[in-house]
Amino acid sequence: MEVLGIDVGASGIKGALVDIETGEMLTERFRIPTPDPATPKSVTRVIREIIDHYKWNGPVGCGFPTSIKNGICLTESNLDEKWIGVNTEEYFEKHTGLPFKVLNDADAAALCEMRFGAGVGHNGFVLVITVGTGLGSGAFFNGELIPNFELGQLYYKKYKKIEHYAANSVRKDKAMSFKKWGKRFNNFLKYVELILSPDLYIIGGGASKYMEEFEAYIDVNTPHITASSLNEAGIIGAAMAAESLVRSNIK
Repeated sequence: MEVLGIDVGASGIKGALVDIETGEMLTERFRIPTPDPATPKSVTRVIREIIDHYKWNGPVGCGFPTSIKNGICLTESNLDEKWIGVNTEEYFEKHTGLPFKVLNDADAAALCEMRFGAGVGHNGFVLVITVGTGLGSGAFFNGELIPNFELGQLYYKKYKKIEHYAANSVRKDKAMSFKKWGKRFNNFLKYVELILSPDLYIIGGGASKYMEEFEAYIDVNTPHITASSLNEAGIIGAAMAAESLVRSNIK
């Protein structure tokens, strides 16, 4: 089954056609910079460009960088505060004419990893950590998604949000060595381990491409492995989330 998956990020909005039965991207991804400010109107305009680029006329799955509950945006995260309270699924459908399924972007990446990637065969409490502009997290217990596990929002010292202390964007902005930043990221993993005692960490997102540069500084009791889908997981998982829309269309 072919679905258009869209991954809305703080710096870029990316899309591709995906075979949700195999987890393979059927096209090259198409990326447009995230508008500033990232208001409902401006983000929707970009999403329409991606839909038009693929000449797509069917259900769309969308990963969104905020907490999403029943399609409703609960936080603005790295987007504009005008998103708060908006039913994203209804809004996108109204302005594109296509049915949408919207979920948290880290949850989307985690869906991909658990079905097609590094998480296959792993049960118990698994945390997929996406390390990029922020610190996203997707939580699974015995293969079932627990939505909106926003661990990057945990309070941490003067930084308030721990993602302001240990995200990959912090490493870049402060020109940190992988050793210095890796120790910060390890502190994040230890903090989460203390609170939640996961059975496995799967490390994904943009920083996972450089795992060999900082893995030596990860010192936690919880086993950790690298995500296999890397930056494509968000698009693939977003498309997967729209499976119910596709099946209802077939019926």
